[in-house]
Amino acid sequence: MLVTASLLASQPFRSRIAPTPSGFLHRGNAFSFVLTWLLTRSSAGGSLHLRIDDLDAERIRPEYIQDIFETLEWLGVDYDSGPRSVQDFDKNWSQKRRVEAYTQALARLREQRLVFACECSRRTVGAFTEQGLYTGICRTKELLFDEPNYAWRFRSESSAESHLVDIVQGEMRLHSTDVIGDAVLRRKDGIPAYHIASLVDDELDGINFIVRGQDLLPSSVVQQALARHLGYEHFLRVAFLHHPLLLDGASQKLSKSKGADSLKAMRENAQTPHEIYQSVALFCGISAPIRTITELLNAFASKV
Repeated sequence: MLVTASLLASQPFRSRIAPTPSGFLHRGNAFSFVLTWLLTRSSAGGSLHLRIDDLDAERIRPEYIQDIFETLEWLGVDYDSGPRSVQDFDKNWSQKRRVEAYTQALARLREQRLVFACECSRRTVGAFTEQGLYTGICRTKELLFDEPNYAWRFRSESSAESHLVDIVQGEMRLHSTDVIGDAVLRRKDGIPAYHIASLVDDELDGINFIVRGQDLLPSSVVQQALARHLGYEHFLRVAFLHHPLLLDGASQKLSKSKGADSLKAMRENAQTPHEIYQSVALFCGISAPIRTITELLNAFASKV
């Protein structure tokens, strides 16, 4: 991993941890949390924000939100801003408090004719798309935006190439048409989709460093494209780190929905997080045995 002291010292990192409470967290979530914490705490003047993505209300449960707080405490991951309890989150930090901001961003994209209405079901998309990318089935149908059960999609062909700076992979130039197609920005139930909500949150929260899995690289690409159209100059200067995914025994991506071993189960079995610290250490090029998060921070500091 090529993270240099000069990079970490170049500016204070303002990063975030942004779990979705749709199930109990797994080792992949913990890896990302610890890596984000490590790099942010290694940046002079860095700060870390906790954001909980709860727009998908049908899948959210209070016990899943509580699991986030218990996981962060178990890992020893502290943060500088964000909710401190389930009650604090519900009262002061839920994404529902920002729905108007998401809606305004969608309206601006609609005014620029950068979105179109789409009636396609998941089955239709799966049957007529290439390599999992939406191919614009409804792009020229001129469907009415306010009809029920229509999603809004981004006209990816109207956007220029995105220029991402990944601190490990270097500069990348990618087009949303090639990596994600016409991404959904508003769901059929009228709820703003992840791409727009996450982008608006990062802009409003002043985030300048985002750590996420390699599977979310397409999200970074489309969000950069949207940021240009929305005039989000702050987000356009974000530095990224897209890390490899932790896999299960069948070499599949760990998933809350697929019943991967949960961190909750690890805690209940009195296990410590040292294996997670060791995974982060190995990713950062640290071969020494690591038992605590403080040892990880010190070992990284001596390396960079």
